[in-house]
Amino acid sequence: MFRRFGCAAIAATLLVTLVLPAFAAEKLVVARGSAKGFGFDPIDIGIEQKFYELNGLDVEMVQLDGSAKVHQAMVAGAIDLAAGAGTDIAFLVKGAPEQAVGAIALGPQQFGFVISADPTIKTAADLKGRRIGISTVGSLTEWFVRKFLQKQGWKPDDVTMITVGADTMPQTAALETHQIDAVVTGSALGWQLEAQNRGRLLFPASDIVSDFLMNVIFASNKLVAERPDAVRAFLKAWYETVDFMRKNRAETIRMARAIDGYSEAVEARQYDVVMPSLSSDGRFPAAGVAMVQHSFVDLGILPNEPDMKPYMTERFLPRR
Repeated sequence: MFRRFGCAAIAATLLVTLVLPAFAAEKLVVARGSAKGFGFDPIDIGIEQKFYELNGLDVEMVQLDGSAKVHQAMVAGAIDLAAGAGTDIAFLVKGAPEQAVGAIALGPQQFGFVISADPTIKTAADLKGRRIGISTVGSLTEWFVRKFLQKQGWKPDDVTMITVGADTMPQTAALETHQIDAVVTGSALGWQLEAQNRGRLLFPASDIVSDFLMNVIFASNKLVAERPDAVRAFLKAWYETVDFMRKNRAETIRMARAIDGYSEAVEARQYDVVMPSLSSDGRFPAAGVAMVQHSFVDLGILPNEPDMKPYMTERFLPRR
């Protein structure tokens, strides 16, 4: 009898041990700042490949259209973490209750200036006097336009910037109905339009800017203060996902296609162009951070370049 009781007790203990992790998973709500953005795909791919689950997390992904909505959601306490633009650190300087906790992309390879099938636009110089679409005012896309103007030696009013959101469907519609002549968006949209004879990538944003902290992972101050281990677990899973993506090209392209909706040829091209820019360890490079500091002044968001140290931390990143 005692032997049977002992065996039953051991079996019950094992059952609890096996079942407990599923109930103990930390719930996190994570936002991506646009529906299509290869640099944000480690959220979706990490969920599909169970990297977050294996690190004790239950991640719910939400999609928000543009930086402003992402950080409004953070202020409202509706999300715990977000994948956004490096220039979004300006929201933190202005009081958003969050911290930048890891780098996503270390260059602007993902973005470019996309045009419709307009035969009158052949080179960058042909954009003078044109209407250029940006996602939102004060956004990374607006900054790219401003840097383009500086490089061309043009005045601010030599182009007209029009807000069209971060979603590629309204961007494409605005191009094809001639509401805008070009849009700063994912280069992949330009490649897709080119394959359909509906437009093309005029030039990549990397022609304008080289060293740049393109995208960042943000964590709410509440999460950092109350559940620091959840931040560590999320970052560990994120960079494990990036490592998987780097080592599994075909599988990553397949999953990215399901997220972004591009053709296999376009997604393969996006992988080859953008994947090398994704950070493998989340560290913030000094040159890239400095360029972000410059952007705040360029955009007129801040009068001076701020000290970035209070708004960025590497203490939650996986050890090298």
